[in-house]
Amino acid sequence: MNPEDKSPTLIVDDSSDSLDELSEYLDVLSSSARLKILKFLEKKPRDARAISKEIETSYENTKKHLDKLLGIGVIKKEAGLSLPTSKGIHPVWLYSLVPGGLEVIIRTLGLFSNKKVQILESGINSRLASVKGTLTKEFMGNLPAAIVLGGAMDGRVFLLKKNELRIGRIDAENTVQYHASDDIVVSDEYSAVTRVSRPHGRFINDKGAWFVEDCGSTGGTSLNNRRIEKHTRVQIRDGDLIELSKGVNGVKLLLIIPPPP
Repeated sequence: MNPEDKSPTLIVDDSSDSLDELSEYLDVLSSSARLKILKFLEKKPRDARAISKEIETSYENTKKHLDKLLGIGVIKKEAGLSLPTSKGIHPVWLYSLVPGGLEVIIRTLGLFSNKKVQILESGINSRLASVKGTLTKEFMGNLPAAIVLGGAMDGRVFLLKKNELRIGRIDAENTVQYHASDDIVVSDEYSAVTRVSRPHGRFINDKGAWFVEDCGSTGGTSLNNRRIEKHTRVQIRDGDLIELSKGVNGVKLLLIIPPPP
């Protein structure tokens, strides 16, 4: 921990209710069958029998897996119609991903992995790292990511696909000066953040190491609650928290940076 970082560390001990809930959460996500279900539901809603066939287990076991995923709120079920069969079409329960459900999982695991959260129970730490690593590989292609915390875009996951990405607020008048599909572009609600066409800051990958740089923004940029100098690259790591301007109109980005393969 950087000695200049004065923000408090949250210590979670083995008597904490949140630790019990995290343990149950990890139990649900540590099943390879449930991860297969989530992958299968990424494309479109499916009924339990189609899911059972895909993951190659019994209908009864499939229902148990689905109940676990429903319990943590990552999937939902709604009435629908089956595919045509020799017996015709009939009503079924269709299961689908909750919009943003995978992002919520990554956000949750990232928050408990943040450097300002110290979990005293070592077994939870190893399970958390394992589940987080598996999900990052399966659903994010093992790419680094920045997750928005708070505000209108809370939970939005930006994958760091390029070696250099601009970070800033949307700029409708200068769309040709940035790539909305690749750069990290946040909504106008975050009014303290500089327009991305300037931009507020940058993420840079240099020989496998990731860095953040403030590009001369008005509101400034902080790494783990420490203000960084303008136009200076500072290395970032998994679990770091970036703040573009302080206060309710700024943006907080939680970093997920997988280890090298």
